[in-house]
Amino acid sequence: MGSKNKLKRFKENETFQNVFQPTREEVVSNNFPLRGKWNSDFFKNQNPIIIELGCGKGEYSVGLAAHNPDKNFVGIDIKGARFWRGAKTAVDEGMHNVAFVRTQIELVNHIFADGEVDEIWITFPDPQIKYKRTKHRMTNTEFLKMYKKILKPTGVVNLKTDSEFMHGYTLGLLHGEGHEVEYANHNVYKNEGAPKEVTSIQTFYEKQYLEINKAITYIRFKIK
Repeated sequence: MGSKNKLKRFKENETFQNVFQPTREEVVSNNFPLRGKWNSDFFKNQNPIIIELGCGKGEYSVGLAAHNPDKNFVGIDIKGARFWRGAKTAVDEGMHNVAFVRTQIELVNHIFADGEVDEIWITFPDPQIKYKRTKHRMTNTEFLKMYKKILKPTGVVNLKTDSEFMHGYTLGLLHGEGHEVEYANHNVYKNEGAPKEVTSIQTFYEKQYLEINKAITYIRFKIK
């Protein structure tokens, strides 16, 4: 994407009421105004809050929001020029149950209060295969501890990925730490019992993976 295009999208994001771009200082000092107040101050309802971490272009957040008007969705990504697409689609289509926040995933517990989130989606994260990158894998022990804090006691996490490594690493860690795996499959498009929300929404890159018959894996779990 050209730099001019990026700048244009950054500027347009500033005009969207469904986009929030707090400074890092504002976030880490717990001064993000919607923390603990997403239902009352932004969505203006008490519907469940579902977040997508590393939302990219926002296709999944918007897709889930379209399929579930009785739920609220928030996409999180550090690259605002990417989720501009999802934010613009939501604005153009008059969707009031989806928002986007430009911040780092490791700061998500400063964006949401303890127990504020009902469900988390992690879609096609970087698997960070090298051992020295373990601390950046979005399903490592430290990330799971952070997710547990912001999730309700009944909250669940969904991991959808094209990486067999990420799938295997996560399953092994979940079983090793005693978390509850509700569903796991190495190829959701070959399994008739796959949850509808997993197969009915496809990202741009996911469609490319499917064209070359690359398996898409999925895990749904609760953090103990």
